[in-house]
Amino acid sequence: MSGMTEVSSLTGRLLVATPALADPNFDRAVVLLLDHDEEGSLGVVLNRPTPVDVGDILEGWADLAGEPGVVFQGGPVSLDSALGVAVIPGGASGEAAPLGWRRVHGAIGLVDLEAPPELLASALGSLRIFAGYAGWGPGQLEDELVDGAWYVVESEPGDVSSPSPERLWREVLRRQRNELAMVATYPDDPSLN
Repeated sequence: MSGMTEVSSLTGRLLVATPALADPNFDRAVVLLLDHDEEGSLGVVLNRPTPVDVGDILEGWADLAGEPGVVFQGGPVSLDSALGVAVIPGGASGEAAPLGWRRVHGAIGLVDLEAPPELLASALGSLRIFAGYAGWGPGQLEDELVDGAWYVVESEPGDVSSPSPERLWREVLRRQRNELAMVATYPDDPSLN
C-alpha cells in the first residue's frame, strides 16, 4: 500500500463498531479517525465518558469543554495522556485557523492543550477532552475492515460534542441512508430476543 491517496484516507471519518466486534474496548464504540495513512491509524472513541471532570485534570480548559464536562476515554492506548478535539465553526484553515488548533478534517481539529485556553476561547464551537486514544499499526485497521469489525461512515461536527454520548452509536447508524440504519435497532443483548 504505497502512497495512500487522499481518497483512500479515512481521516475524519467514523468507525462504528459492528455488533460482531468482540473486543470489549470497542463494544458499541464510535471512533473518530484523526489520522489514517500507510503508517497506521489513530482515533478517539467519542462515546466513552468517564466520571472524571475536565477541571480535575485540565483546570483551564474546563469552562470550554462541552456537556457533559467530563474526560472521555479515547481508547485503550496511553490513558495517561490527554487529547483535545475541537470544532471551529466554519472549519478555519490556513492563516484563519486560531493558534493552538490544527485542522484534521472539515471543522474538526486537534487542540494544543499546552497553549493558553484564552487563545482558542472565542473561536471554539465545542471542545472534548480525551484520555488515551485508539491506535492501529500499518495495515491493521484495513484487516479489521475486511473482517467486518467496523462500519465506515461520514462524521458530522456534532458527533464530537454529542451531549448524549451513550446514544451516539444508535444515532450515527440511524442517520445512514442504507441498511446500516436497521443495525441501530440491534439489541444490546441479542440472547434476550
